Amino acid sequence: MKPIKLTMMCMVYKNDGSFLVLNRVKKDWPGLTFPGGHVEDDETMYEACIREMKEETGLDVKNLENVGYIEWNDFGDGIRHFSVLFRTNDFSGTIKSSKEGEVFFIKEEDIKKYPLSNDFDKIYELMKR
Repeated sequence: MKPIKLTMMCMVYKNDGSFLVLNRVKKDWPGLTFPGGHVEDDETMYEACIREMKEETGLDVKNLENVGYIEWNDFGDGIRHFSVLFRTNDFSGTIKSSKEGEVFFIKEEDIKKYPLSNDFDKIYELMKR
């Protein structure tokens, strides 16, 4: 059995139809994506989401809604990647970019103006349900 790497992603959205994205610069997952990251051994997926959102975006999030998951077995690294997807419109703070890349709010019609990360289109479809 392959080892499993647990991650999570979160879509923070506003009532005007915009949502927060990360234009990731790291070579292992470049392009437009949702903020997220790895789950530490001592935390739940929910706790990881709160921590990662603060680290990558500067926002405090709560009332997270689990909207599904996505998994990959084909990265060629011998690891099964499993990512839980959350979304929320309950957030506070001011967005700030990090070493991961620039974070900003975007509307659906502007997505095509950016390079997309692996499976962004599939993840977005799950997030916006």
